[in-house]
Amino acid sequence: MLLRFLAVAAMALAAVAGLALDIFESYAWLWAYPLLSVGFLLIELLGCFLYLLWLCKRTDMDREQEEDDAHCRKVVELYLESALPALRIDITTRGMEKVPHDRRFLLVCNHCNNADPVILLHVFAGYQIAFISKKENRDMFVVGPVMHRLLCQMIDRENDRAALQTILKCIRILKEDKASIGLFPEGYVHKDRKLHHFRAGAFKIAQKAQVPIVVCTLKNTRDTIVNLAHYRRTPVELTVLDTIGPEELAGQTTVQIAQRIYEMMAQDLGPENVAQEEA
Repeated sequence: MLLRFLAVAAMALAAVAGLALDIFESYAWLWAYPLLSVGFLLIELLGCFLYLLWLCKRTDMDREQEEDDAHCRKVVELYLESALPALRIDITTRGMEKVPHDRRFLLVCNHCNNADPVILLHVFAGYQIAFISKKENRDMFVVGPVMHRLLCQMIDRENDRAALQTILKCIRILKEDKASIGLFPEGYVHKDRKLHHFRAGAFKIAQKAQVPIVVCTLKNTRDTIVNLAHYRRTPVELTVLDTIGPEELAGQTTVQIAQRIYEMMAQDLGPENVAQEEA
C-alpha cells in the first residue's frame, strides 16, 4: 500500500516537473518522464528512511520502555508491508482463524533465519507482538531502537538472574494488557537451520500470565537472502498449528509444555527440517 502510494505520488510529481520543464513538447518525455519518476521515488524512499532514523534518534535506550509505541509500530507495519514484496518474499498463511482476537497470548515459532521476526511482525500486524530477543540486538543499528519502542525485551542467556527479570517483565506486560509476547523457544538460529529442542524456562510466561500459547511454524525462510541475491522469489509459508489454552497448561511442567510444542512443530515441518540427532 505505502509503496504503491509513493509510486503514484512520484509519477504525479514527475508530471508536474515535466510540465514545468516543457519536456512534453518533444519526444524527450519518453525517457525524461520515467527518469523523473524514478528520481522522485528514490527521494521519497530516502525520506521514509530518514524519518525512521529520526524516530530512532529520539529513542532513549537508557530509559525503560513502559508502553508500546503505537506510532512507531504503525510506521514499522507500513514499511514492512512494502519491504517484504520488494525483497521478493511471498507469504502464505494457514490457520490464522485459530489466533485469539480478544486476549493476549504467547506466540511461539521455529527459528531458522534472522528475517523470521520481521515476517511474524508483518503477518501478526494488529496483534501488538513484543519479541523476546538476545541482548546483543539492543545495539544493532535501527533494529535496537525500533525493538525498544515496540516493547521488545532483551534477554541475557548467560545470566540466570537477568534472564529471570526479563521473564517477569514479560509476564507483567501480558497481565497489564500492554502487548502479546513473541518467543523463539530454540533461543537462536542454528547453523543447520533446522528445528532443535527448546529452552523450556520461557514457557513459564504463559503459565504465570494465564494466557494461551499460539503455536506456529515458518517454512522456507532460510533461503531468503540467497534467493534475493539471485533475484528469485521466496515462497514462505506460515502455519498456525494450534492455540493451547491456559487451562491445558495447568499442572504441567515447562519441560512437558516444551516437549509437546516441539513435537507439534516437528510433525508439521517434517523430518527433513528437524535436526537428525533430535528427530
